[in-house]
Amino acid sequence: MFKSVQYKLIFYTTVLILLVAATSITFLIRMYIFAAVGCMFVFLCLFLLNKSYRLYNLNILFLLNALENRDSAFRFPESKRPVSEREMNVVMNRIKDILAAAQKEAAENEYFLNIIVDRVSTGIVILDDRGFAHKVNQAALNMLGLPVFTHINQLRTINDEYPQMFCNLRHGNRRQITITTEREELQISLSVSEVMLKRGMMRVITMNNIGNELEIKEMESWIRLVRVMTHEIMNCIAPIVSLSDTMSFMYRSDNNAQSLRKNTVEAFETIHSTASGLMNFVESYRKFTSVPKPEKQIFDLRILTEKIVRLHEPALTEKNIAVKISIPETFPVIADENLIAQVIINLLKNAVEAIDTGSDGRIVLSVKPLDGNRICLDVANNGKPISSEVLPHIYVPFFTTKTDGSGIGLSVSRYIMRLHGGTLQNFVSPDGMTVFRIILPESF
Repeated sequence: MFKSVQYKLIFYTTVLILLVAATSITFLIRMYIFAAVGCMFVFLCLFLLNKSYRLYNLNILFLLNALENRDSAFRFPESKRPVSEREMNVVMNRIKDILAAAQKEAAENEYFLNIIVDRVSTGIVILDDRGFAHKVNQAALNMLGLPVFTHINQLRTINDEYPQMFCNLRHGNRRQITITTEREELQISLSVSEVMLKRGMMRVITMNNIGNELEIKEMESWIRLVRVMTHEIMNCIAPIVSLSDTMSFMYRSDNNAQSLRKNTVEAFETIHSTASGLMNFVESYRKFTSVPKPEKQIFDLRILTEKIVRLHEPALTEKNIAVKISIPETFPVIADENLIAQVIINLLKNAVEAIDTGSDGRIVLSVKPLDGNRICLDVANNGKPISSEVLPHIYVPFFTTKTDGSGIGLSVSRYIMRLHGGTLQNFVSPDGMTVFRIILPESF
């Protein structure tokens, strides 16, 4: 009868009011049969009213369901309809167009990002908490040597330990792994970040082939080491060669026995001194190459630091240097206590030597938390800064600017920290202090 849903609602509402009034009157005058019939019509009217109301919301429900299913191939009629329905359909068509455009743009962006991810040289793997791979780009597949990667258990074909290692990776972690393929051996650097999505926590693991960079760095390190060793050895051998030539000439030409004896003694003393220097150099090299593997255990970093500071108390007092220890009263860490003590002793000794006597020297030892459950111990001093000419070489073995230095202190210290999975860094703080930072991979 009525094409407009709005008119149907008005009609059924009016009829319902009249039926309720008529049924009430027949019940009051005790015409129960008519009252029963009136009740039946009331329920029928309520049913029709509810049906019309549901039809009124049907278009909105259809719109929402269609958009949820990514279906935008529909349109509500905007002609030959009552004004109210026509206006409603125009609004819903506009909503549909806006949401459909947003969905299309999101799909285009997703496609564009997928192309970029698949084209970059960095391997990208996205894992959930159960170890399933939700996204793996082509670079990652090439590095892993797998045609398809869907779960971390597939990594057993590379190394039995890799599935558990990938499972334990957390935000901020960095690892280096070796992957051997049919063609080559790859050195892969892994870094991890986490993101919370509707379907759960996702770990984004990036993989970079650092083999070429490592080879270049290794070659540069060998060149610097050989250059320093050649310099030291030549400094020791050159005087010996020169003296041997001189003595040989004197024995052939000088007939003065007393003068010859005196020159011979002086030559032997010089050779002994030079040979001793060469032996000390070789002993330094032996120490550098014989650092033991760390035996990690729990110890209190605060107590260890206080012991080392007390050990240097005479030198600190002599130069009137103030030492501040900014470490909590109890600060347990997991590391090799003896090796860490060796690193701190070396850094504290260097800090004392960098400060001139009577210059109001200050040394600060402090700990800070870093990302990935790492901690750092900073050893800072306000002494003479390291010159820009010396700075690039301070970690080169046997390089030293001290007259009595061996040149292996910082290189051994950094090597010890690398054995712990950490590192040793240096920088200048905003207040101008020279800082050497010991980075440990984890605290207790």
